[in-house]
Amino acid sequence: MAFANSGPLVTTDWLEQNLANPKVRVIEVSVEPGLFERGHVPGAQNIVWHTDLVETVNRDIASREKFQALLRRLGIDKDTTVVLYGDNNNWFAAWGAWVFDIYGLRDNVKLLDGGRRKWELERRPFATNVTPVVASTITLAEPNRSLRARITDVLNVVEKRSEARILDIRSPDEFTGKIIAPAGVQELAIRAGHIPGAVNVPWARAVNAADGTIKPIEELRKLYAEVGIDGSKPIITTCRIGERSSHTWFILSRLLGYQVANYDGSWTEYGNTVGVPIANPAGTVWGGK
Repeated sequence: MAFANSGPLVTTDWLEQNLANPKVRVIEVSVEPGLFERGHVPGAQNIVWHTDLVETVNRDIASREKFQALLRRLGIDKDTTVVLYGDNNNWFAAWGAWVFDIYGLRDNVKLLDGGRRKWELERRPFATNVTPVVASTITLAEPNRSLRARITDVLNVVEKRSEARILDIRSPDEFTGKIIAPAGVQELAIRAGHIPGAVNVPWARAVNAADGTIKPIEELRKLYAEVGIDGSKPIITTCRIGERSSHTWFILSRLLGYQVANYDGSWTEYGNTVGVPIANPAGTVWGGK
């Protein structure tokens, strides 16, 4: 089914007008526990990021079998238009879009521009009941490994065996090594700094502060081109655990059409790996003050 708004982003107006459309499935992917249960976009289904989209024992994204079972339970078929939204400026909703893309679902998977925050700001309707859906029989493709960077891919860039560009989207204090993690967030790495050769464009520079909506395409192109990210070479996005970087992955890949892989190991993997080179402009020392 064709829709008037067929791009990677949908507006809050579009979504409210299409809530009753049986070919549209709205999915909330928030990180705050209980948020969905307290109120969600009417008709939305819930995905729990830390259990549904990842393996809960080994550190990995959800297996094809696990993700396929989830989509069947949510009634998602290959022709379903999926609209993802969530809290934290859609970080984890963007992670969801990345996982959908890895398993071959891309064109019909969209983000709600501005996410839950914009929906709330506009005082649009919320519901607390969960709408029953008919299970699907979807069969997923094998994962597209080119959308996911591993530490070997990153080291190939560091050691100049690859021409890919590394884009670190963390805050300047994280990037320089002044801090390891944002305030109030557990420090999961034991070293501070960034991957040598990486450039830094904090994810928040790509959104409007007032409502979290993504800035216009030409502004985005200019923003990233200022640090040499122009789509002429493959790009690897990275952050702390891969969720903020998936937001930038979505912008670069889905909106700008660049070739991008998300490094979900990010700093918690790289900063804990023995023997890899680290850039630390802040000069912080492990165990020091």
